[in-house]
Amino acid sequence: MIAPMKRVSLVVMDAHREASLKTLRELGTVHLEQRVVVSDRLTELLEEKTKVEKILATLNEYAAKLKAQKKAAPQIEAPAGGSLRERAAAIMSQVNDLELERKALAEKLASLSIEQGRFTGWGDFNPRDLQFLKDCGTEIRLYELAEVSFKSLPKELNYIVLQKSKMLFRIATVGGEIPGETPLVLGGHSLSELNAFVAEAQKREGEIEGRFEALSSLKGTLEEERDSLGVQIEFETARAGMDALEDAPATTSVAWVSGYAPVEAADALKGAAKANGWALILTDPSESHSPPTLLKNSPLVRITKPVFDFLGTVPGYREYDISSSFLVFFSVFFAMIFGDAAYGLLILAGAIAVAVKSSKAGGKTPDIVKLLFLMAGATIVWGGVNGAWFAIPHESLPPFLVALIIPHFNSIGPPVEFPLFMQSVFNLPQYPPTGELKTRWSIQFFCFSLALIHILLARVSRIKKELPSLSAVSHVGWGMVVFALYLLVLNMLLGIPMQDFVVPMIGIGMGIVFVFSDQNGGNFFKNILKNLGNFFQLFLKAVGCFGDIISYIRLFAVGLAGGMIAYNFNTMAIPEGGLGEGATFVIRLVAAVLILVLGHGLNLALTALAVIVHGVRLNLLEFAGNHLEMEWSGYEYKPFALKQKLKQ
Repeated sequence: MIAPMKRVSLVVMDAHREASLKTLRELGTVHLEQRVVVSDRLTELLEEKTKVEKILATLNEYAAKLKAQKKAAPQIEAPAGGSLRERAAAIMSQVNDLELERKALAEKLASLSIEQGRFTGWGDFNPRDLQFLKDCGTEIRLYELAEVSFKSLPKELNYIVLQKSKMLFRIATVGGEIPGETPLVLGGHSLSELNAFVAEAQKREGEIEGRFEALSSLKGTLEEERDSLGVQIEFETARAGMDALEDAPATTSVAWVSGYAPVEAADALKGAAKANGWALILTDPSESHSPPTLLKNSPLVRITKPVFDFLGTVPGYREYDISSSFLVFFSVFFAMIFGDAAYGLLILAGAIAVAVKSSKAGGKTPDIVKLLFLMAGATIVWGGVNGAWFAIPHESLPPFLVALIIPHFNSIGPPVEFPLFMQSVFNLPQYPPTGELKTRWSIQFFCFSLALIHILLARVSRIKKELPSLSAVSHVGWGMVVFALYLLVLNMLLGIPMQDFVVPMIGIGMGIVFVFSDQNGGNFFKNILKNLGNFFQLFLKAVGCFGDIISYIRLFAVGLAGGMIAYNFNTMAIPEGGLGEGATFVIRLVAAVLILVLGHGLNLALTALAVIVHGVRLNLLEFAGNHLEMEWSGYEYKPFALKQKLKQ
């Protein structure tokens, strides 16, 4: 449920602004209104936090690399003594110095690489020897010439061919120059010296990498500093965001701040105001206010929070908390989309492994793992009653698994009569289709019935919320329309004879909607006239209801697709003729194992994606969006509090 909020207006003496904010932060219950503020101190803190995060990102890269290589970070002595800020500054200084040195080494290596490239083809010689000969009166020049240029050399030129190929000649001239050609520009070092320089620079690069890896073990200090700066930034934002009287004497000037707090925190706020001499006003938020959303749910329902966090969806303060219904229906959707009990066992095994690992590490089992336990259980149950175990045909399953199958989902069992009450309400045929068609027909019937229950739940929720307003009656009309459309869908897609009351029910339901949908006060008959302009819109909503019901067939379709993919991989791995004998058997067995592992692994990945796309969509769009008319316009309640307090 969404916790009710109070709007908080707090007035303090301006001289006690910081002390009051510290007390308010220790209380940890008020979500301060967000404001755009500017101050020199805030700018300084933000710049410092950016620097810390940049250094921390570098160390995190090395920590991640070591983790991937399953190596421990080399031991390094942490900066001793001093404050957290001083210790963090010492680490940052080392990282910055290493970054600068690494950049200089990279530039040096690039330059050396170019020099190596220029001299590699000439062999190892010392350019200083050629300079000595030049100083003694004999100048030797080195040229790289194409074949055409080489053949046109002057006959009187003294030269030595050092190396030749089909396309290139390397020569040394003694005393003379070649017109139009540029000689090799000599450097100050031989090729062996250049190689030694490169090796030395690369060695230093390795030492720097090792130093970075060692420093990554100290990233915890920088994380503490980042968090500390975050607390200071939050405090400075609150301090700078407080309004104050202008041109008032310092002794009488006051400052004030506004925010929101849960109703149950009101007494604590009143006590703090009395103890500190604050002026406190607590009021109910008006329609113009937009309070934050605080969800208060049981531990069981809270396991859905990771999904909403992943999606980034927060209900508005005046919207609905669908966590409970989401837990129930998402479990069913998850099970129907995966559809296979064996897949459920694999998911359960993975969840158990993570839970055991968390327990050994001394931590609690994450909520997402608890959710997977529930999803896996639902999948095992659904797959069991459908006889779906790695898409193995029912006739090949052991008897104890066949015994778990509900008769209507057993494609090899005899036709089964529907219960009498269903036959009378839905005009169902006395006998359903046979074979695989029986199973598919039954699952489709279940999908549409699930749609009816889900959508009617949304309308009941709206009735409860809008009472005692007459507009609540309009949702009774929508419920009648949805039920009649459900029967129409059963007739169109499953061949169930349509009851005579379906069309009149749609007309009566739409009439109720037309009369009561805008009855939010004022003259009853004038409100009806207002709806004349909304007639076409109401018609489109009715058509949308029809589409929403049909939309739930995706649960059957995606589940069927996954089953067919699994079945085809099984057929590829183990053909009808078996695996053969002897060496052929061994080869085919290895190939079959690879096909089954890769095939079912791929199917699991695709199905997981389908759950996110389809399972979430039915909850957030068809249910919450179309029928609860939620916009997910909320933002999370984050009280102004010490981080240590929030973690408790």
